[in-house]
Amino acid sequence: MSCVADLSQTQEYLSFRSSVPSRRIVVDSDNSKGWRLYDCGPKKVTCPLICLPPVSGTADIFYKQALALSAKGIRVICAEAPAYWNVREWCEGFKKLLDYLELDRVHIFGCSLGGYLAQKFAEYTVNCPRVSSLILCNTFTDTCIFNNHDSAAIFWILPALVLKRMIMGNFSSGKVDPEMIEAIDFMVERLESLSQTELASRLTLNCLKGYVEAHKLSNVPITIIDVFDECALSSSVREELYKCYPHAKLAHLKSGGNFPYLSRSGEVNLHLQIHLRQFDNTAYSAADRPLVNRTRT
Repeated sequence: MSCVADLSQTQEYLSFRSSVPSRRIVVDSDNSKGWRLYDCGPKKVTCPLICLPPVSGTADIFYKQALALSAKGIRVICAEAPAYWNVREWCEGFKKLLDYLELDRVHIFGCSLGGYLAQKFAEYTVNCPRVSSLILCNTFTDTCIFNNHDSAAIFWILPALVLKRMIMGNFSSGKVDPEMIEAIDFMVERLESLSQTELASRLTLNCLKGYVEAHKLSNVPITIIDVFDECALSSSVREELYKCYPHAKLAHLKSGGNFPYLSRSGEVNLHLQIHLRQFDNTAYSAADRPLVNRTRT
């Protein structure tokens, strides 16, 4: 029997779950596959911020972003995909989801696998852009870093317990503070809620041979949020991401581990606001704010 994480018992999380309904949206012909969403903030905003989780995460891991940013008039959609077994299939499903929600363009905050898929979707829709900007957190551009291309073909038959142990092997880190411990415990609890099919499909996406054609994203505004302490991705992976996007803005956190959106939510939320502010007073604003004349006499 798994333990209950402290974060899932906080007033903040309980308030989120009681005030923001969970939606299940089916966009594929297979009715058993549905996207899970939490949609916060003004619905009149048509270019919202969409948050995509890592392998171990569910949509509600972004509750701190959803509550804080929606309180400032920003529309935030936390999204969790059903089982897709290759990147193109995932991109097609995500595009159908945006069509269903009547969203022509979106900003995407992607973490780890979510960040990789966000980049691939921007690449996939490059000829008819659907991504206004990207915020990438602890992510990568090439799946070769996992050295698991051959294993990707057998994840679908491995028991859930084996898959969970593989993922949890990346959770531990050297020095952790109470906030980071709470974040890890919460993510373990979320991981326990995922089915074998969900885990297997995510690990397959994570390890199938693939890379981002970063040159196709040269016109996409990008902010990279990284932590300086130990996390699952090495410094060489981080440097490769920087090389791919020399135009990106860098937002560095001194610490935060693998899940800074939980352990350092205040800092992450600030960087998200700063990134989105450049779109105020445009057709791609993520916030419902009155247009203002910024010129001064």
